[in-house]
Amino acid sequence: MKADESTVVRESLEFTSAAIDRTTEWLLAEQHADGYWCGELEGDTILESEYILLLAWLGREGSDIARQASNYLVEKQLAAGGWAMYPGGGPEINGSVKAYFALKLTGHNPQAEYMQRARTVIRDHGGADAVNSFTRFYLALLSQISYQQCPAVPPELVLLPRWSPVSLYRMSAWSRTIVVPLSIMWAFRPAREMAPDRGIRELFIRNPEHWGTTRCPGLPQGPGSWAWDRFFRGADATLKFLDHWGVRPLRARGVRAAHRWMIDRFADSDGLGAIFPPIVWCVVALKCLGYDDESDEVRYCHQQLEDLIIREGDTVRLEPCKSPVWDTSIAMRSLEATRNEATRDGLMRAAQWLLSKEVRERGDWAETVAAEPAGWFFEHHNKFYPDTDDTAMVLMALDQQSGRDGEPGSAAGADEPVVLADAATDLAAARRRVDMIDRIAAASRRGTAWLIAMQNRDGGWGAFDRDNDAQFLCHVPFADHNAMIDPSTPDLSGRVLEALAQVGPGADTELWRKAVQRAIDYLRSTQEPDGAWFGRWGVNYVYGTWQVLVGLTIAGVPRDDPAIVRGAHWLLACQQDCGGWGETADSYDDPSLRGQGTPTASQTAWAILGLTAAGHASDPAVLRGVEFLVRRQQDDGTWEEPEFTGTGFPRVFYLRYHLYRIYFPLLALAAWRDAVVSENVFE
Repeated sequence: MKADESTVVRESLEFTSAAIDRTTEWLLAEQHADGYWCGELEGDTILESEYILLLAWLGREGSDIARQASNYLVEKQLAAGGWAMYPGGGPEINGSVKAYFALKLTGHNPQAEYMQRARTVIRDHGGADAVNSFTRFYLALLSQISYQQCPAVPPELVLLPRWSPVSLYRMSAWSRTIVVPLSIMWAFRPAREMAPDRGIRELFIRNPEHWGTTRCPGLPQGPGSWAWDRFFRGADATLKFLDHWGVRPLRARGVRAAHRWMIDRFADSDGLGAIFPPIVWCVVALKCLGYDDESDEVRYCHQQLEDLIIREGDTVRLEPCKSPVWDTSIAMRSLEATRNEATRDGLMRAAQWLLSKEVRERGDWAETVAAEPAGWFFEHHNKFYPDTDDTAMVLMALDQQSGRDGEPGSAAGADEPVVLADAATDLAAARRRVDMIDRIAAASRRGTAWLIAMQNRDGGWGAFDRDNDAQFLCHVPFADHNAMIDPSTPDLSGRVLEALAQVGPGADTELWRKAVQRAIDYLRSTQEPDGAWFGRWGVNYVYGTWQVLVGLTIAGVPRDDPAIVRGAHWLLACQQDCGGWGETADSYDDPSLRGQGTPTASQTAWAILGLTAAGHASDPAVLRGVEFLVRRQQDDGTWEEPEFTGTGFPRVFYLRYHLYRIYFPLLALAAWRDAVVSENVFE
């Protein structure tokens, strides 16, 4: 390295170390007393709208909480008149129709200027006619359309055996938690009649009888697609015909099975599936089944919804779920990377908390996988649904606490082995430390074995199930939320590969080695022609490319491998003049927009991490990225980031993780600092 370049890097290291210290202090201050971190998880306004619609069905649209949620809807309305899925996005028809309906139900004057703007935009985008199947169920619940305009969701579906081509366990985990209570609703078809002046007939372009069926956005077309569409449309029509004439011999049995399936999964969970949509439908389903408002089950569901509410001034907003396990594991990894002795106590408390969240019972995943129960979920409680993404992130966070070699005292940041001091308190602390390391080792063995067992036939990983890739199910009429299945994705597979490589083989070295090689082969096969990788769970190709580059390199793929080189070059080509990286969620609809968008702290951090892993830590482009983060950091150690860089369902639902703008930049800056120092760039 030239002398002037070396000076620039030295100066950057000084500024970077100061930035790292500021963020470290902020993040430690945000740790909960129990040891975990949990930032706000922000979605779009469908959460508030759907909550109001539920309250309206229950006759509570005049409540204070409904009014406060409607205030939030008004705040979030676009200048153009509709409501978007993410900042910078255009009007989205489902969110806009539900928001308009919710506002009318809570007493907003339809002649108000903002309501007129909303109405114009909605009609310009196809009107209520264009909404998806889940929105239609809300409209039917409040008597705006007939259940005949909704897709059939028969409870008999729960009776189909696991080996059936169409069965509950061929659907994604989140889909089945929605479908089961929805099937009870379909069987009973509850509806509250609304006064005409509270309805939304003005949003209809055509008579609902002529609306037809909806389609999953972005579903591949072709001869096979047409055939499946025709088959499932025919099946839907047949089911409705038989239902109309009372030909449903298994209906009572199906309802009982759906009821039991739903209730069983309330145990040790923050609501069914621990996510907002199933909890709402469970309230409806329980009421259909005759549960009283004061019953434990209904009160439980309402409490789970209450726990998702955030009150601010005269507004109310809701989270789709909580993210403590996810936030804690990433916060731990970022703090560990700082090598700051002041983080040790907080990291030990966080490790103990994560260990308490390990799943040790069978869940839905066990319907298709034979393995010892293990893994971690996303929320505070969700024992039926551990996922591979959280499990991989937790394993890496815990591994860093126990030390790569598994010996006591070898955790990063510890300069020497644990010494058993004479003082009783020191001795007790040392014993707790050794005990925790033993617990981490056991949990890591179980978690590694579980991840390997969850590997798909193609070598990649989905989130909640193995080989959940029945593409034809995406043509089912109620599959238009674009998340009917849970196939392998490059971003998630890259992360699991990283975890397996970091934590090591566990008990079966040969099985581990085969799993790693199959994962590498899968990632090679999914690289895009321009060198990028798709990101399913974060926006989008920047997210996917970062994670795959890290996974491949830590698994031993050489940095001069063509796949690594092409991926790194793609990231370099996407850097913007300001030094940062950004990508809009529009890239899911239009892949030509990949790597383009407003620069953000989290996406810049991902790019720096990917490039650092690929051997570009001393590249001037990476240095400019580091300077972008340092320059944009606020005095308190945080970054501003209003953009949504998390993905729920591509093209349908996006997320803003409020801690992404904190711990990912911290992790990137710390990783870059370690890399440039270890590469001896000053020699």
